[in-house]
Amino acid sequence: MEANLRWILVTAVAPVAWGTNYYVTREYLPAGHPLWGAAVRALPAGLLLQALSRRRPRGSWWWKAAVLGVLNTGGFFALVYLAAQLLPTSTASTVMATSPLVMMLMAWGLVAERPRPAHLTGAAVGIGGVALTLLGHGGPVGARGVLASGCALLMSSCGYVLAKRWSGQSDVLAATAWQLIAGGLLLLPFAAVVEGAPPAVGGPAVLGFGYVTLVATALAFVAWFSGLRRLPAATVGLIGLLNPVTGVLLGVAAAGDRLTGRQTAGIVLTVGGVLCAALDPGALGLAVGARARRRPGAGRRPAPAPAAPPAAPAAPRERPADGG
Repeated sequence: MEANLRWILVTAVAPVAWGTNYYVTREYLPAGHPLWGAAVRALPAGLLLQALSRRRPRGSWWWKAAVLGVLNTGGFFALVYLAAQLLPTSTASTVMATSPLVMMLMAWGLVAERPRPAHLTGAAVGIGGVALTLLGHGGPVGARGVLASGCALLMSSCGYVLAKRWSGQSDVLAATAWQLIAGGLLLLPFAAVVEGAPPAVGGPAVLGFGYVTLVATALAFVAWFSGLRRLPAATVGLIGLLNPVTGVLLGVAAAGDRLTGRQTAGIVLTVGGVLCAALDPGALGLAVGARARRRPGAGRRPAPAPAAPPAAPAAPRERPADGG
């Protein structure tokens, strides 16, 4: 139990870091370049993690890294970058807040993790809390932004569950590096063709990209995929609801926004939904059992030791020769 709570805290690093990403993207990064923004975010983070892991993909991991690179980084980053430019932060975060339900359904089909009542209850409470916190705040909502945010939600949910399914085949640092590099490399030619030359960036944008690359990408994804290996996907998805909570609190702290009573109640509900599932003893036990089943030879009875062969009959003693 204590070890699982520790991994819950590690996993929470990711949504907290991502909760700052909308604000940094909207305030400091150049608008109108979602493909270049996504490539610059993914590729340096992947190369940094690759330098730390010093492992190359082998066998099926060449195509698996490409698939995860599109779902979790390349396509996902571009869509999130676009949504951050087209939608108010509140609306984009509310759309992404439905990801726990999508992840539960995909985990049920792909890794046979059936959602528990605590997960469903936590999702209902948490999503309601996010809606209460965010909806009604911000500017106009455009169809393109909602479509970009919804596609990002579907892609990432599928990618996260696939990453969990393949998690026993490589260490988390290397697997995260490979998919970030794959996503970044896949984005580069599209960025050059669609958007032309990279955008010119000044001091604030350089610092913004540095933060997004190191904290909101490299550190956050390692923490997230570490949690996916050790916790049920439904639990990890619900921990992701801390993303919009962080965004609201950051607005209060950094932008001088006023925290209303409605927002406070929504934050309490959201955190309550996360805790409802994260601290469910049955779900934590389910994670332990799933890890045990993934270990080679788990669940088998040890083979009985072979019976000792019968002792050979003792050789007859020689009689001394007469006349000695």
